[in-house]
Amino acid sequence: MELFMELNSWHWGIIAVLLIVLEMFAPGAFMIWFGVAAAVVSIVMAIFPSITWETQFMIFAVLSVGSIYGWRVYVHKHPPTTDQPTLNQRGEHYVGRVFTLEEPVVNGLGKIKVDDSTWKIEGVDCDSGAQVRVTGVDGVVLKVEQV
Repeated sequence: MELFMELNSWHWGIIAVLLIVLEMFAPGAFMIWFGVAAAVVSIVMAIFPSITWETQFMIFAVLSVGSIYGWRVYVHKHPPTTDQPTLNQRGEHYVGRVFTLEEPVVNGLGKIKVDDSTWKIEGVDCDSGAQVRVTGVDGVVLKVEQV
């Protein structure tokens, strides 16, 4: 308890730096907001050094939650743009590609060999050797149509 009573702006500044450095080693875009909150508390403590430790922690908590919430709202309204929007959606890479069936599609279900893996497919019944085009993805199942 006595440790908390002796907190000053330098302590909060060190906590801010540690939290921001921790973000570099464990990226996830949330520790940085704790670091920003600690930095603001450090500035507030430099201006008003007589603030009680309870108030310091309240300011820190409110700023932490507020900054994380604000960042989430901002990212939701302004999603990041990328030149590879399907980078982590492996099945989406196959939409539009044409494949030759090695096995027939029976009762709307089958399998195709895509590059180095086998995918379940769903579409109209086709004989082996027929060509199908991937039209969509439903989880781990590729939706296909006969070409």
